[in-house]
Amino acid sequence: MIIAIDGPAGAGKGTLARRLAAHFRFAYLDTGLLYRAVGRAVLDKGAAPEDPAQATRAAEALDPAALDGPALRSEDTAQAASKVSAIPSVRAALLAFQRRFAQTPPGGAKGAVLDGRDVGTVVCPAADVKLFLTATPEVRAERRVKELQERGLEAIYARVLQDMNERDARDQARALAPLTPAKDALVLDTSTLDADAVFERALRHIASLNSA
Repeated sequence: MIIAIDGPAGAGKGTLARRLAAHFRFAYLDTGLLYRAVGRAVLDKGAAPEDPAQATRAAEALDPAALDGPALRSEDTAQAASKVSAIPSVRAALLAFQRRFAQTPPGGAKGAVLDGRDVGTVVCPAADVKLFLTATPEVRAERRVKELQERGLEAIYARVLQDMNERDARDQARALAPLTPAKDALVLDTSTLDADAVFERALRHIASLNSA
């Protein structure tokens, strides 16, 4: 089984994806980390994330071991990730990685949960389950600020909200794989839902698909 979860930053897709993966004992991949790792690699070289040649080289040389580390969670990395993700050659380089993970989950797992922005529309359009999580920008910014502060990082709400709105605009407007729900995805607005409520709704939806 392949479960695809898409949505903007701060909507709760990562939390849901990890819980579903643990519940079903499936492999889990945060596809956004791939783009964050590429963006971070470009920044570390002192190059511009908008540079297609630099970003593509970083994507083609991506080491799966680079998908861990606190630097990937910084705001400048998030912005760089959004920029490199708009480059077609970068997306092409990372697409095969994601599809291999979904079709042949590591560790002998019988399924995979992938979260990102185009999993249900581009990476795994034939996924068994497609979910799209969203929330208001204000709620998502509040969650992001709380997350950063819990990690001991300074976060200013107005700046986080501005960065989030800019990133949303880029992700939704890009010509290739824009951020949009798959036609057959269940859309959940998590603005007024806690993580437990989102998890329960997702489980009910998956159960209904399996019984259909």
